[in-house]
Amino acid sequence: MAESVNPTLRIAIDTGGTFTDCVWVEAGELKTLKVFSTPGDPSRALAEALAKIGATAGVTLLHGTTVGTNALLERKGARVALITTAGFEDVIEIGRQARPRLYDFFFDRIPPLVARDMRFGVHERIDAEGRVLQHPSDAELAKLRDAVLRTQPEAIAISLLFSFANAENEARVAAALADSRKPLSVSHQILPEFREYERTSTVVVNAYLQPLMQNYMEKLAERVEQLSSDATACARRRSPSQPRSRIFVMQSSGGITALQSAAREPVRTVLSGPAGGLVGAAAAASRSGFTKILSFDMGGTSTDVAAVQGEISAGNQSEVAGLPVGVPMLEIHTVGAGGGSIARFDAGGLLRVGPESAAADPGPICYGRGTQPTVTDANLLLGRLRPDRFLGGEFKLDLERTRRIATEWLEQQRAPMSLEQFARGVVRVVNANMERALRVVSIERGYDPRDFALVAFGGAGGLHACELAEALAIPTVIIPARPGALSAFGILVSDVVKDFSRTLLWRLRGHVPHGDLRKEFRKLEAAAQKSFAEERWPSHRALHYEKSLDLRYRGQGYELNVPASGDVIARFHEEHQRRYGYHHPSREIELVTLRLRARLRTPQPAPSGKTAKPFAPRGSSARVDPFERARVVFVKAQTTPVFDRGQLPTRHILRGPAVITEYSATTVIPPGKKLWVDSQENLIVQLGSA
Repeated sequence: MAESVNPTLRIAIDTGGTFTDCVWVEAGELKTLKVFSTPGDPSRALAEALAKIGATAGVTLLHGTTVGTNALLERKGARVALITTAGFEDVIEIGRQARPRLYDFFFDRIPPLVARDMRFGVHERIDAEGRVLQHPSDAELAKLRDAVLRTQPEAIAISLLFSFANAENEARVAAALADSRKPLSVSHQILPEFREYERTSTVVVNAYLQPLMQNYMEKLAERVEQLSSDATACARRRSPSQPRSRIFVMQSSGGITALQSAAREPVRTVLSGPAGGLVGAAAAASRSGFTKILSFDMGGTSTDVAAVQGEISAGNQSEVAGLPVGVPMLEIHTVGAGGGSIARFDAGGLLRVGPESAAADPGPICYGRGTQPTVTDANLLLGRLRPDRFLGGEFKLDLERTRRIATEWLEQQRAPMSLEQFARGVVRVVNANMERALRVVSIERGYDPRDFALVAFGGAGGLHACELAEALAIPTVIIPARPGALSAFGILVSDVVKDFSRTLLWRLRGHVPHGDLRKEFRKLEAAAQKSFAEERWPSHRALHYEKSLDLRYRGQGYELNVPASGDVIARFHEEHQRRYGYHHPSREIELVTLRLRARLRTPQPAPSGKTAKPFAPRGSSARVDPFERARVVFVKAQTTPVFDRGQLPTRHILRGPAVITEYSATTVIPPGKKLWVDSQENLIVQLGSA
């Protein structure tokens, strides 16, 4: 990483709803650790993990966080004041005409993050060409400042019309509030693009999260420094030449950024953890020769799914908690279905699972504190989870408590079913929820699931992957090495990434003005170089630039993104044909937005650890003995061999039924399916006929 960082210990930590996962490289060996999350203060779990790892001064911490996501979902962010052009104060409430449920007369719109009395208009105007038509006067700016501060905001968002074309007026408003000691989110700095509703919403989300994320990042930095110093007195005596610990945060776009950048622009981190999972899934699958994958990340509280064809792509318009967010995000779909999802019967007596979760506290019944049945409890009751093998045997699941409390709960619900029938029902219902999610990112986007491999990870992914693959006719399932900590692994292998954009609104009359484009891209490159220099990245490390353009036919309302190389116009026609089934070769094209992604490559850890596993040629008849045989319920109960994944020889073929246990996860293989561990330590399950 940066020159001041000790490269010997880089730790990636992903905070989930139930577990906090850690992956790091130490003396050339890739190691994994899981600790229970502490939702009240996520930094406590991080500190516990770092203490167990034995982190010292000079550690580099790469962090995936759900703090911003949870604040948006629970509406626990800051009190925000919004300043915009006079007459446009209600843009964030009016929004767009799109209705999520067209025929629902009782649908309640999601309220904006800024109350009406916290929105302020300033008399200024810039036209669409960037010409200043009206400056805000000094007197008005002084009155505006006083009015805003009287409302006692915790953060301030500034988004004026056409500031992407000329930021002069917006900069004057920001300067007037610079001494307010409130965090400022200014639209031309965060998202210099057109569409005032999406731009304003993005800036408001940033302001809403800023104080919370700044406090969390400061607390995290303090805990890391305290741990790496061994003691406060020792920290004061530390040699100036000794390297300091540095912290980086995973972004929703699939790259990491410095702690200061994440605190300043937290809107870029709202899908931090899921982004790490997708990066890790793509990296693991590519090592085994799979480039078309459906990623399936089932954790404790939710399931994240995505489709990848070759390169991971980021979208530029997303929704988080029903709010438009215009910064780059990996196209990940999330549903409230996880190992901790709570089962219940609705008013009509139908079995439901989720989205409510038992999370880490109190957790499932089998963890010893929970009192409501969850998906994890159902898998334990069906024999798919082994009580003595959870977290490598470090944590024992309480099967007897689960049976007793789940039986009592069923009696209270007056449910006419056995405990086993109930557990099977829970698994079928949660599988149906996750199957719908996989259909959203595949079939509903024009992709045939039969052309993809399913990469399953997360603590619970391997328990459900084969059944989901069968339902969608997916021929291959991949369970990566260290599946329960793959999101943390993805963070570890992520590059340092910064995204820059600028709206131009040019008409392309049959050709692309390459000279003018080069000038505009050079401006974005200069901004990228300045940003990396401010974070003290070494100048000798080469930046890699990825350039793209948002194009549309004149008169269209939305754009398609294509690489800014080769025959751009032909690429756009091809992409329009692929996406929508038609194109217009003779129609005028508009170039809307330039996009630049600046990337600093991260060294990739070796896929395997120190200990080489036994090798068996593919199809070998070498015998692999299970460490136990257990009763496991599939369609019916079967005596099933249980294997330790670490003892499986490379390329040795097994057939289901089987249960594969390891430290971070458990994988269930239905009867008749063929599986083996490949040379990259990935578990490959073939569902088609042998």
